Amino acid sequence: MATYYGQGYGEWDDPGAPGAGRRPHRLPVVLRAPFEGRSWGEFCYLLLSLPLGTLMFSYSVTMLSLGAGLLVTFLGIPVLAATLAGCRGFGALERARARGLLGLEVAEPEPLVVKRRGPMAWVGAMLRSGVSWRHMLYTVLQFPWAVFSFVVGVTFWTCGWGLLTYPLWFWVFPMYGGQGGIQLYGDGTHSVYLDNPFEITVTALVGLLITLATPWIVRGLTTVDRLLVQGLLGPSRLATRVVELESDRGVVVDTAAADLQRIERDLHDGAQARLVALAMDLGLAKEKLAQDPQAAARMVDEAHGEVKTALQELRDLARGIHPAVLTDRGLDAALSAVASRCTVPVRVEVDLPSRPAPAIEGIAYFTVSELLQNISKHSGAKSASVDVWRAEQRLLLQVADDGVGGADASSGSGLAGLAERLDAVDGVLVVDSPPGGPTRITAELPWRSS
Repeated sequence: MATYYGQGYGEWDDPGAPGAGRRPHRLPVVLRAPFEGRSWGEFCYLLLSLPLGTLMFSYSVTMLSLGAGLLVTFLGIPVLAATLAGCRGFGALERARARGLLGLEVAEPEPLVVKRRGPMAWVGAMLRSGVSWRHMLYTVLQFPWAVFSFVVGVTFWTCGWGLLTYPLWFWVFPMYGGQGGIQLYGDGTHSVYLDNPFEITVTALVGLLITLATPWIVRGLTTVDRLLVQGLLGPSRLATRVVELESDRGVVVDTAAADLQRIERDLHDGAQARLVALAMDLGLAKEKLAQDPQAAARMVDEAHGEVKTALQELRDLARGIHPAVLTDRGLDAALSAVASRCTVPVRVEVDLPSRPAPAIEGIAYFTVSELLQNISKHSGAKSASVDVWRAEQRLLLQVADDGVGGADASSGSGLAGLAERLDAVDGVLVVDSPPGGPTRITAELPWRSS
């Protein structure tokens, strides 16, 4: 769901954020980073990367070489398929490791599609699967990076903590090593040791600087691991886009079905019921025409009023489906007509160089219409404004009011359905409505020319 709520969303004081309600840390993040669980989790990830990377690299290279060598016979093909299957298993392990130690959520890639039964169909599907080959590529690329990140991470981590705690263990050298402390320099004639209080203090301060910098170095190293895992072990961008389009299509279909049900209900309960009653009244008037002309005339007058009411209901229903003013005169006139029916004064400003595509224009119209209805019903505002403009290849519209605020699209309200409708066309809904107001809701749609 491409929806954002308010200002500072996701920060520590968000009621729905992890750790909500806690006070902010008194220590700066630089000072507390070496002691945070995230830093230790990332360091453990680097420690495990080397043995696991060695295992995956050895398996992939060995099995790939074996399969390639056996391609002169039939055995090479199933060996390659088994190699790819093993790499997919390693990929599942790596996704779980990244989820547990890095907090990285990577969706499962698209499953293996086997169209026919039998081992050969499975072998063919495995060899044709781009996901399987990306997993193998990960096992090959991850190993050299694991060696580098392991060496850098362990070196900085051990040197930092070792030097920081040097005042606690420097006595080991004179007692068991036969020297004053850590040897800084030495040759055949003289040596320099860190053995006096000043040098020990400076050593600890250097260790402190390295210790404070190490979590950020480790974080930078694991950033590359995150990119590798996301790029090679997750679903491809094409597959992700297909899933998004399928979801958006489902939203569009559901919305269209709901609109059809609403139209059918409005016709059945409104205009259709009035027309049935009108037909009955006219029938009674016809029967009374000869016996009681005055009563028949009254019934015809009442039927005439019912006809006017039915026509007005049909006009309102047609306007709800697609207003004629929108088709004939565009967003400016259509939104001005909607604003005139709002219970609070509304300023409308539309600044568009040309008209967008009819589908985008219709979504923009109904978005503003629903937001103005919310203002009339719930905001308690004294004034409101509607602004529509184009920014590069995006159509933006903003509806603001000075009401009580507190609008929330996460509680299953009409704003949530509006956000889903916008998301179906790659749109975004941004809700900024702190308690007490004011409320500012911005919708962003792709610009498509008519």
